[in-house]
Amino acid sequence: MRLSTRGHYGLKAMFDLAEHYGSEPIPLKTVAERQNISDNYLEQLIAVLRKAGLVKSVRGAQGGYILAREPGNITVGDIIRAMEGPIAPVDCVSEVEPTECDQAESCITRMVWARVRDRLAEVMDSITLADMLRDAENLTANNKDKT
Repeated sequence: MRLSTRGHYGLKAMFDLAEHYGSEPIPLKTVAERQNISDNYLEQLIAVLRKAGLVKSVRGAQGGYILAREPGNITVGDIIRAMEGPIAPVDCVSEVEPTECDQAESCITRMVWARVRDRLAEVMDSITLADMLRDAENLTANNKDKT
């Protein structure tokens, strides 16, 4: 199972905004440059994140985007679901409106995929942007120690 670039880049953009949480709004062009994402693609991603209530736009000369909530209150699961839709390794075990299957009652693989879905959701819902910020600080500190 692979996430699309929507999920990957959406998470990178949200992490970038989290790094600057509490400061002035960040122009999309700045996020795009820092995260190496095309401006046009990032605009599409931010529109989805805004619709999901994860970011807010600020208009004006000093305008840009900010997180809609504190980094500790936004999970990787929130972002991935906004970008990719419900977590579902296969359609019959989707978190939302699983597809009907005439073999559902006796399908052993369905039980496996449901467990995979549950673990993926558990992990993604347990990691916040604040956790990612702490991990990034630790990574930076560890890299400095090696030099």
